[in-house]
Amino acid sequence: MRILIIKQGALGDVIMATALIAAIQRAHAGAAFSLLTTPAFAPLFAPWPALDVQAFPRRGVRAMWAMLRWIRSQHFDRVYDLQGNDRTGVLCALSGIRVRVGNHARFPYTHHPRERWTGQCHIFERMNEVLAAGGVAAADPRPVLPCPPTAAADVAAFSAQHGLMPRRYVVLHAGASPTRQDKCWPGFGALAVRLVAHGLAVVWAGAGTDRARNAELAAHGGIDATDRFDIAQLAELARHARFAVTNDSGPMHACAAAGVPVFGLFGPSDWRRNHALGQREHVLACTELVAGFAGQRTGDCLAALDVEQVWQRLSAQGVLDE
Repeated sequence: MRILIIKQGALGDVIMATALIAAIQRAHAGAAFSLLTTPAFAPLFAPWPALDVQAFPRRGVRAMWAMLRWIRSQHFDRVYDLQGNDRTGVLCALSGIRVRVGNHARFPYTHHPRERWTGQCHIFERMNEVLAAGGVAAADPRPVLPCPPTAAADVAAFSAQHGLMPRRYVVLHAGASPTRQDKCWPGFGALAVRLVAHGLAVVWAGAGTDRARNAELAAHGGIDATDRFDIAQLAELARHARFAVTNDSGPMHACAAAGVPVFGLFGPSDWRRNHALGQREHVLACTELVAGFAGQRTGDCLAALDVEQVWQRLSAQGVLDE
């Protein structure tokens, strides 16, 4: 059997989909698997066994035609569309694949959940319903981000260089997508000062547009690791940390793959649909914690979530002292 899996973006969704891909592979032991993704995310799957990764740009007529031509040339028996947008729906419709598993209760999918998708639950819960429609057992709620030995050695070298001892440091990510800066909590600097005074080292994670913010934050305490690690290496770094505190962002999901507590800060986005896998109990949402914001999600509500409230949650969860 030849099976195609489609997942093109975005970063957090791709990271969550790793658990789904692993479940599909377990359910179809002995099959040949191909993943259709984008160039930005192909490196995430380089260490995966038995997975042929094909990367194409997401947009444009030429890219669409190239994807369709490749799909039809492979003669797949089944497709799992984990993206579920109009573009991937067209690809499935024209693919020539007989069994088409997807999120929407309409053509072109032959297998799908019975209930129409309206964003009524966490996307991972919904994707498990999609898998069930295809006869696949539910995926475990933890991302799968294997780190190659050479990359793990690089993380170990970084830790040795900066004197980071296992369980004696915290990973912080203060940034967010350039188009969603309203997701950024302004209290990270003050939190870092308290963490350092408490005897925990701080590592500022991030990339690209996080550079200026992290440089300013690290100037007052902590280690600036901007652009130092890829996503799998970030998960490896977090694996040896005490815990992580992040905005609603891709690195939040990467840290969740480490299996340590990840405290995700949510304001304008809905944590019920976006929290990191396995981290529901660690969510800090201003819509619930801050008086006057109950039931609201506004662009400035994170500013009302003060450092003391975050500190009290960390203390209550028992992660500050071991």
